[in-house]
Amino acid sequence: MTVKVLGIDPGIAACGYGIVQGSGGRLRATCHGWWQTSPAEHLEARLLRIFTGVRELIAEHAPDAVALEESYVGADARIALSVGQARGAVLVAASSVGVACAEYAPATVKQSVCGNGRADKEQVGKMVKAILSLDEVPRPNHAADALAVAICHALAPPLLRIA
Repeated sequence: MTVKVLGIDPGIAACGYGIVQGSGGRLRATCHGWWQTSPAEHLEARLLRIFTGVRELIAEHAPDAVALEESYVGADARIALSVGQARGAVLVAASSVGVACAEYAPATVKQSVCGNGRADKEQVGKMVKAILSLDEVPRPNHAADALAVAICHALAPPLLRIA
């Protein structure tokens, strides 16, 4: 069975994306990158850029699902709010074209990719490189994190992927 997943590491200033395709127990990266927006832009324009980028990736690559990293609520409520707004743009973009979404806690993604729910960004990048047989660690780390979310979903048990 083949599965294609668009992974998203949501954020307003930097929103990472990565697509993995799995078949026969092997995963490979189709593409990865990030969208960067400027604080000088109006919030709605920044969200539209993310929304449009997700829709364009879905149109071009036809993923079976979109997987997002859940928001980490740290000490700064403003950052949590802006990440939540970016997540909303991604969810609406996917839903508008009928693609199912799944969300994973950061620790779940790290556990799935690294075997350690407390892995740091460097470890995640190295494991993404190894799992996908890439020549180098994906940069920036937003792209590596997005690929990690896609890997997490692609490796999830089939019943978990339905949700």
